Amino acid sequence: MKNNVQPSAAGHAYASSKSTTDSGKPVIAQRNSAFKGWGVKILPPLIAFVVFIGGWELIVKLLGTPAYIFPKPSDIVRAAAENFNNLMVSVWTTIVEAVLGFLLSIVLGIGGAILLASNRYIEKAIYPYAVILQTIPIVAIAPIIVIWFGAGTNAIVIISFLIGFFPMLSNTLIGLHSTDTNMLNLFTLYNASPLQTMWRLRIPAALPYIVAGLKISCTLAVVGAIVGEYVAGIGGGKGGLGYAITIAASQLQTAFLFAAGLSASVLGIGLFLIVNYLSSLLLSSWHESEMKK
Repeated sequence: MKNNVQPSAAGHAYASSKSTTDSGKPVIAQRNSAFKGWGVKILPPLIAFVVFIGGWELIVKLLGTPAYIFPKPSDIVRAAAENFNNLMVSVWTTIVEAVLGFLLSIVLGIGGAILLASNRYIEKAIYPYAVILQTIPIVAIAPIIVIWFGAGTNAIVIISFLIGFFPMLSNTLIGLHSTDTNMLNLFTLYNASPLQTMWRLRIPAALPYIVAGLKISCTLAVVGAIVGEYVAGIGGGKGGLGYAITIAASQLQTAFLFAAGLSASVLGIGLFLIVNYLSSLLLSSWHESEMKK
């Protein structure tokens, strides 16, 4: 009897340890696959960046090109470090102007789209003028904006708003018109008012389109702020990136010009990533575009 019991207990212990080991293998495999996934995403662009920057530095150094014509990456970093305080002031000024213009484009773009979608006659009467406003080059109407609102922050915010307004209006309007017809019929069947239909059905259904407009408008708002600073920028120590670029170009400070331009690019990317994160929060629980991620 003892001989029969002992092997059975040992067998159970072996089976238990084996199941524990086997259950740990999928976890390790998942971690390895996650690390591999991050490696696939990060390593190729990182390698390309290192090769590009290294090649740029080496080629310009071998050619002996002066820094005021085409600076090396090390020259750009040095110029940014030497003018760090001024650069940060310019970045902060542009951030404030771009965010204000972006928020204004969100409020008026979505509000205008809701108004146009509420009545077909209003849409047919007003929407063509919104298209015409978008086709006019902003540089052409910027001097008029400066005359009306004065040089400085007010004019820059208006210019930033005008560039980012149409994507918000157009995308939101398309989303409001893309509501499922069966759902609209269901709301009609239950005698929902136009306000209830708009708030509870059409706006939630248009969220993916609104998010798409946000992603376009946030980067255009940065471009609009910098364009506005070219035309109506504040001088002195309160100038934004557009003003800093203008001064650097006039003084042949090409390395600092590159630094200011790259700062504007980083600013646009940062705003886009913030909007992208907010869109994932809004859509990840129900929309396929985010659920697949």
